[in-house]
Amino acid sequence: MRYLWLPLALGTMTVTMAPAQGGELFLAYPPANHQTEAEQIFLIGSAPAGIPVTLNGNPLQRSRTGNFAPVVPLRLGENVFTFKAGAREIQRVVIRKPAGPVLPPPLGFAPDSLWPNQNIARLPRERICFRAVAPQGAQVWAEAGTTEIPLQPQGPSLRLPPNSALLTGQNQPQVSAARTYSACQSFETIGNLGQPRFRLQVGGQIRRETAPGLIQILDPDQLEVVEIIANPGVARTGPSTDHSRLTPLPQGTRAAVNGAEGDWLRLDYGGWINRKEIMPRTGQAPEPAAIRSVGYRRLADRSEIRFPLASPVPISIEQSAEQLTLILHNVSAQTDTIRLDNDPVIDRFVWLPSTSSQARYSFVMKTPQQWGYTVRYEGPTLVLSLRHPPRLTSEKLPLQGASILLDPGHGGAESGALGPTGYPEKDINLRIAQKLAPLLEARGAKVYLTRATDTEVSLAERVRQIDALEPTLALSLHYNALPDGGDPNQAQGISAFWFQPQAEALARYLEADLTRRLNRPSDGVYWNNLALTRPHSAPAVLLELGFMINPEEFEWITDPQAQDKLVAALAESLTVWLRKTAPASPERR
Repeated sequence: MRYLWLPLALGTMTVTMAPAQGGELFLAYPPANHQTEAEQIFLIGSAPAGIPVTLNGNPLQRSRTGNFAPVVPLRLGENVFTFKAGAREIQRVVIRKPAGPVLPPPLGFAPDSLWPNQNIARLPRERICFRAVAPQGAQVWAEAGTTEIPLQPQGPSLRLPPNSALLTGQNQPQVSAARTYSACQSFETIGNLGQPRFRLQVGGQIRRETAPGLIQILDPDQLEVVEIIANPGVARTGPSTDHSRLTPLPQGTRAAVNGAEGDWLRLDYGGWINRKEIMPRTGQAPEPAAIRSVGYRRLADRSEIRFPLASPVPISIEQSAEQLTLILHNVSAQTDTIRLDNDPVIDRFVWLPSTSSQARYSFVMKTPQQWGYTVRYEGPTLVLSLRHPPRLTSEKLPLQGASILLDPGHGGAESGALGPTGYPEKDINLRIAQKLAPLLEARGAKVYLTRATDTEVSLAERVRQIDALEPTLALSLHYNALPDGGDPNQAQGISAFWFQPQAEALARYLEADLTRRLNRPSDGVYWNNLALTRPHSAPAVLLELGFMINPEEFEWITDPQAQDKLVAALAESLTVWLRKTAPASPERR
């Protein structure tokens, strides 16, 4: 067997595609009755090159093999598109929905615009903001408990598009025609203020509605204490998955809850976590945990720094190219003794006492490349583990001593992007991984695949494999597409994505080297908070090796000879980067 694959307890599922065949017209995107807020849509498909194709009676420009991807404007409501090729006809209906809040009626609030729209909890004297979308020129009030708050009209409402809008160059704020009214108020009385009541007045007419969410003012002396049961807990900057991720919280972390919003709890150090990832603990909020001596243990492939604490506390980690800083929250710093021997990866240690409730421990590395770290609690002791670099032990087998995990994206029911013929991304991802694996193994590397067949593997399981195997490098292989509003004909090239600073150098090198070796366009290097770039137990990079939806580039993607050149270039790029970055072992010096 040329590579190692972890078999999973998951069923194999396949998606039956209907690719264009001889004499047939095929439309890969959009699906029937597609709905979007974009001002334009691309329509991707294929037909035999010798048969003319029209869209709503107009001839289409196509690639050499018959692929097409016209971009057409959308009007609000229903848009009908009819494709014809010979005797074959395909019709698609695309519905463009209005972007942003729906305009309110002349006397009323816009649907679902009253906030708070879910139960919230805050501390006394903490500002709570009330919002509503109402007609321009109206007067609006909110009432919470016995307090009435006049809401003020704001300037033009700005709506931020999703993060994916960066890929189409349409990520600037958009002005909404809706008018937002808002004001903030603090409360001192502890207890349940009930559901806020809103009043709207236009001329002499009045409309009243009640917001869906209850407001609770917490007792600071009776805060609930919770423990993280997820491994790890996903901490965020705010109460939804739209908010950015913070450093994951190790299982066993304990903290007090000083705010809530829907299913999200705000922990006393500032991070938010979903209720499903915690369990309540008895007792009141603990005092700051004492942290005194810091221990050290050197293992064969990693260095462990051990922080004995009075109780498990929330943590944050800041990483740069040459430094990693561990921040302990809710602690009383009493550290006077630290052991740190002459270490393979740590050059020096920086510890500056503070009178705040944080303790910062910084480790300056010997080289600008870090190879992964893990954190865990052993009882109340926090263990920070810093991995040593691989030792490449052979000149004849340049990757001997390294292990590489290849992650063919998607699989099973998850087809990924579709090419103009209906060819799914999941198949080309797997093909490239299967071609690349033996090339890397022939150079001495141990190679793992997250899937070796058309199997559905969850993102969580792929991450679990990385953390369990701790490879030298983890590489997720994908091919790209665009959200609605983009232009497939202008989108092409190779891009690389990273999240942890320890993976940035690898991402930049692979993107630059592959485009040079293959003479392909560059689509850039991105910092991106993706499931397969987040692992920190090893440098993890996600590659987008071309655009499935570009009619011309799709021909390159599916060309077997081009695939062979791609995997050869990728194997060489990985080899060169590892050989110049990993230290030489005594055997090959």
